[in-house]
Amino acid sequence: MNAIPDVQSSVDSRNLPIQQVGIKNLRFPIHIATASGPQTTVANLTMTVFLPADQKGTHMSRFVQLMEDEAQTVLDAAQLQRLTQDMLQRLDSHSGRLDMSFPYFRSKTAPISGIKSLLDYDVRVVGEIKDGQYQSQLQVLIPVTSLCPCSKEISQYGAHNQRSHVTINLTHTGGIQVDELIDIVEEQASCQLYGLLKRPDEKYVTERAYENPKFVEDMVRDVAATLRDDERVLAFTVESENFESIHNHSAYAVIQYP
Repeated sequence: MNAIPDVQSSVDSRNLPIQQVGIKNLRFPIHIATASGPQTTVANLTMTVFLPADQKGTHMSRFVQLMEDEAQTVLDAAQLQRLTQDMLQRLDSHSGRLDMSFPYFRSKTAPISGIKSLLDYDVRVVGEIKDGQYQSQLQVLIPVTSLCPCSKEISQYGAHNQRSHVTINLTHTGGIQVDELIDIVEEQASCQLYGLLKRPDEKYVTERAYENPKFVEDMVRDVAATLRDDERVLAFTVESENFESIHNHSAYAVIQYP
């Protein structure tokens, strides 16, 4: 049998390196490590590596093969680093990036009835090796309730509230769990959200929010102050979008540190 040509490995004469080349929008089932045990979800992956100027193409199939070989791996911070290193080794590159986004579910217990339900959060994790240095990023979008302090102060009968999306995006040394970031934001919000509430629960969360009003500015500052004191956090962005109930626009704030 004649050998099949390996066009990707042929020499390219244009002398232009490519900083990121690979695959995008690969949907693949993964297992995520949590405090209560592994959670299975479906990730959307972008996997890229650096391509030298003299190499015509990368080997796209090797990205998918890596995920197939790791299909049963339970991913945590250490496994993400190993997976990123393995990707570079298979693609024979010195730099690369593994970026995955997925829905993350958490069991919530209603405050009065005790009924349990699931709430979903959007999570993104990134492992990147550049110039021999590994760095990891973690991003979580946490939906919460916020109640306007100004509205409460000036209104005789109540105050307007809104559902807020608080997004934390941080670079860290490892060991930070998704649940930790969810806890930080939900503790700072006017009230957290639940997938299922009975009438006594609804009364509780409404009154809880009324007793704990927060501007969008308060939200990002309170969350940022907690992250700033965590030695594992190297840098972060905290963003909050409050979907106003009395306007057709959102209130918005973002803090970057350092």
